[in-house]
Amino acid sequence: MVLLSCGNATTGAKQNQPPMNFHQLKALDINGNSFDMAQLAGHKVLVVNTASECGFTPQYKQLEELYEQYKDGGLVIIGFPSNDFGKQEPGDEKAIASFCEKNYGVTFPMMSKVHTKGDQQSPVYAWLTRKDLNGVLDSEVKWNFQKYLIDEQGHLVTVYPSAQEPLSEPIIKWVEGK
Repeated sequence: MVLLSCGNATTGAKQNQPPMNFHQLKALDINGNSFDMAQLAGHKVLVVNTASECGFTPQYKQLEELYEQYKDGGLVIIGFPSNDFGKQEPGDEKAIASFCEKNYGVTFPMMSKVHTKGDQQSPVYAWLTRKDLNGVLDSEVKWNFQKYLIDEQGHLVTVYPSAQEPLSEPIIKWVEGK
């Protein structure tokens, strides 16, 4: 991961500007292809860590409903499978993709399996959880299906815990800009 300078008074850059924007990140999609977050500029993004054998796994249904309802209005949902919590995502990418399609009809982008915490934490999750990188807040991924909201400019807005349902009022209001 490349960190960019925050700037200083001599360049006129804001002192509190985060060193990195979400749109500067890349990941591998579930098929192993590079996925550049720059393509999401102008879109609201909901990032969620997923698992196939979790009590929150049925949230895939609401995530897909949310995506279908608002994708034409600029919402993108990105799923990051992870085996970090309770070893509830034991499968490989092929098994995960098949599970998501067969059981929930998932059409939103799914990424390759990542670590959301620890020494092998993915660069995307490092950015999501570290205020020194995102400029907004420090957070800890506490369980599967934690949700991070990113605005059209690539700035972190907030984080919601696993129990916050995708079709809940606060998330819908954010998507609709209310």
